Amino acid sequence: MSLVGGIVILVIIWMVIFFTVLPFNIKSQIENKEISKGTDPGAPSNPYLLKKLLITSVISLIIFALINLLTYFELINFRQYFLK
Repeated sequence: MSLVGGIVILVIIWMVIFFTVLPFNIKSQIENKEISKGTDPGAPSNPYLLKKLLITSVISLIIFALINLLTYFELINFRQYFLK
């Protein structure tokens, strides 16, 4: 796998995992009964973005490492299917 290909795959994995993790543990301002002026009552009161960014990074790096190892040791070889 080339460097650019690896970066592209890592970014795609990271984005998919991030949008999967994003809705977890969200409480709206209505549920917390603390509505800030000028905001939507359905907006999250504390989205825990830093925690979610760290979780996303760890999960995506593990998945990327597995994919990289599988392709490096040719346990999965996509080139045989696409480069005929």
